Amino acid sequence: MADSLLPFDITKFSIPERVAMIGEIWDSMVDDQTPVPLTEAQSAELDRRIEESIASPGDVVKWEDIERRIFGDRR
Repeated sequence: MADSLLPFDITKFSIPERVAMIGEIWDSMVDDQTPVPLTEAQSAELDRRIEESIASPGDVVKWEDIERRIFGDRR
């Protein structure tokens, strides 16, 4: 693993242990409410999408409709 940020070789852990580590890392990020800065490209893309949704509101799909299409009645 080249240029790892970790102070240890992660490959020495089993897959289930690594998955558990991912869960712990994810949980630590969810709890941290520090905003992540956007790049200029990300900001420009969001602006473009907002402008597009304003120009063509009939093309916007509600999140609930997307969830229903993906998950059906399983939620």
